[in-house]
Amino acid sequence: MKNIIVGIGEALWDCLPEGRKLGGAPVNFAYHVAQHGMQSIAVSAVGNDALGDEYIAGLEEVNQAQYIVRVAQPTGTVQVSLSEDGIPTYEICKNVAWDNIPWTPELEALARESQAVCFGSLAQRSEISRDTILRFIDSMSLDAECIFDINLRQSFYSLEVITESLKRATILKLNDEEIKIIQEFLKLEGETQAVCRQIIEQFPRLKMVILTCGAVGSYVFTADKTSYIPTPKVDVADTVGAGDSFTATFVAQLLKGRPIEEAHRRAVAVSAFVCTQNGAMPVIPPELTD
Repeated sequence: MKNIIVGIGEALWDCLPEGRKLGGAPVNFAYHVAQHGMQSIAVSAVGNDALGDEYIAGLEEVNQAQYIVRVAQPTGTVQVSLSEDGIPTYEICKNVAWDNIPWTPELEALARESQAVCFGSLAQRSEISRDTILRFIDSMSLDAECIFDINLRQSFYSLEVITESLKRATILKLNDEEIKIIQEFLKLEGETQAVCRQIIEQFPRLKMVILTCGAVGSYVFTADKTSYIPTPKVDVADTVGAGDSFTATFVAQLLKGRPIEEAHRRAVAVSAFVCTQNGAMPVIPPELTD
């Protein structure tokens, strides 16, 4: 198995108040993994249009390796509105390129060479991309890490998507709003920490749950341990991509052999820095990626 880490799912333009920026949670993840010195590949689809040309050129400009196919549907865009605290809300266009990621022999070969993959629920809103994502995971080595960074958006998720993803996941990442939805979907009872451990018990492949709670702090739960770190106070520009940088940093450090507590500490530091920058893909200072 080669040391390739894949982000698979939506590739889109975040249309922020200050203009368009490269986005899409799996692509953000792949970008941030690469900043930690790991080999990463972004997998998605864009349209045969100017926005698709610009998107691929933008990834090339930041030296991000990619397997992004061109399809008939238009390149995805998301209108991002920011609150006074920099918290984003998203208006996500439907029937776009990343809803139509095709399964190919090249993807099957990539899956067999990958040591980890990060995927979410959003790109699984369409049957075509859902099938590709699940086939990719099912083609990977049994000891590969499969990170389900759930990213519940609007109404683009279902119990089936969540449960089929959790059956395959080794790590689940979600926030304090998403845990409430998952608790209701899975009919779990108890306080948040108990719910996280019940999820681990319910899905045999799942080794840990990462729970981020905004300005309060974040947790990493395993079956018998808890790591908690409060969120640093920073001057927030926007929080777009902060969660993706957290996931990427945690996974990269974990795969480098660092203990959970150290991977968690580094993930918090990187995501706090990303909050001070505009957009999802700032350059991370070297002292945060060592």
